[in-house]
Amino acid sequence: AQSSRRLEALHFGVADYAASCRARTVSIGGLNPDYPGDQWHAALSRMIVACRAYGLRAIDGPFGDFKDPDGFRAGARRGAALGIEGKWAIHPSQIALANEVFTPPDAEVDRARRILAALDEAAKEGRGAAQLEGRMIDAASARMAQNVVQTAEAIGNRVPAGRA
Repeated sequence: AQSSRRLEALHFGVADYAASCRARTVSIGGLNPDYPGDQWHAALSRMIVACRAYGLRAIDGPFGDFKDPDGFRAGARRGAALGIEGKWAIHPSQIALANEVFTPPDAEVDRARRILAALDEAAKEGRGAAQLEGRMIDAASARMAQNVVQTAEAIGNRVPAGRA
């Protein structure tokens, strides 16, 4: 992760990783029916931690079965839940799927903005935490919400708050 200052992202090469580990699979991406869960989870998690430590973007590797959109979506969602920011598309049919998964839904962006607004209001009153919809929110909530808003605005399909 620190090999070059020009490095901007790390990409998880699932087939290369599987071959290096001598994993018993011949599929590129997807789940192995002989493994209980996602066999790439631990490696992706470690890569994400390294990326965050060095300010890099974490990108998931390919999903080889381009005729299985549900499998692609499921793998992309698992990666997104961990902090992956994007996924290789090895076929044109996978581009829209990746955009669908990695673009925050409107409801998530709206909730993130409500979190930020509630915490701004709490800060004006000298409080470091607040509640929203019956749940406690604090500085960590603000950082998570800011990530969602920044992603949505970077994608460019949302009107930034205050510009409507």
